[in-house]
Amino acid sequence: MENLHKTSFQFISEPSDVNFGGKVHGGVVMKWIDQAAYTCARTWSESYCVTVYVGGIRFYKPINIGEVIKIDAAVIYTGNSSIHIMVEIYSRGFSDQKFEKKTHCIIIFVAVDENGKSIKVKPWIPKTDQEKKLEEYAMRLKTLRENIHNEMKPFFNE
Repeated sequence: MENLHKTSFQFISEPSDVNFGGKVHGGVVMKWIDQAAYTCARTWSESYCVTVYVGGIRFYKPINIGEVIKIDAAVIYTGNSSIHIMVEIYSRGFSDQKFEKKTHCIIIFVAVDENGKSIKVKPWIPKTDQEKKLEEYAMRLKTLRENIHNEMKPFFNE
């Protein structure tokens, strides 16, 4: 059976992806993250999804134009209607044998119906030790976000 909680893309970075420094623009990388994560979330939920959170985007190293790009997206936690996706972006030159990790991100989607109302998603149940660690990671991040939100409430009119 196929892993429906994972999505992987591969393609070549293009000259139109360039920034002023001659590398792939960070905004282009963020677009790739959104596309891969949306595909993963939509596949898992079998419904339309909307982005509700993007956080912790970590750019480790720049990506060169003309490199082979590999994007891995995986469900690491599900709530009632939310799907937490980890996205990792790798690249390599054509003469290189191994991909090198360039970017990491967590992005959260909510599954919605045709009226935009959130709907329940099937639970993701981690099976391997690595998947269990990733779920714990997602839950720690969720707690941190909730604490930050609570601390910031006095500064925002909700």
